[in-house]
Amino acid sequence: MRVTLTIALSGLLATAPAAYAASIDVNVEVPKLNVAEYHRPYVAVWIEDAEQKAAANLSVWYQQTSNNEGHGTKWLPDLRQWWRKSGRNLQVPVDGVTGPTRPAGTHALSFGDSQPQLRDLPAGQYALVVEAVREVGGRELLKIPFTWPARTAQNGRAQGSTELGAVTLAIKP
Repeated sequence: MRVTLTIALSGLLATAPAAYAASIDVNVEVPKLNVAEYHRPYVAVWIEDAEQKAAANLSVWYQQTSNNEGHGTKWLPDLRQWWRKSGRNLQVPVDGVTGPTRPAGTHALSFGDSQPQLRDLPAGQYALVVEAVREVGGRELLKIPFTWPARTAQNGRAQGSTELGAVTLAIKP
């Protein structure tokens, strides 16, 4: 009986760390704009370290099909900050990072500490950075500071004014 109880308890303890894994949840709002010529924005979401160097790429949304203007990768350098810090060194598409542009609305992203983007992120001060640019539109960059790994829950918010709406960050230890 003791052996069975010990084995059962050790099985529970072995799975306990996964239940308490740290995570980063991001919501990015793409506002509905009332303009004559609307194009979905290209958006990059990444993490910068205290020296403002790219530490991890979380998501990049761009046109993934060709049209009469060419393939969407041609316009990725328009995400200027992301491109200078990280994008030019990537060969897109990047599995788990790149995806198609998104329509107006709020889009949720979630990352666990076992995923490649966060697994090797050293402890320190960081900023979540969201950059958006739109053809025949504008450009916007928002930053939300945070500490990794989180000892307590952290929440942050930034409000865009043109190409981005509300961007929220929730970190769970």
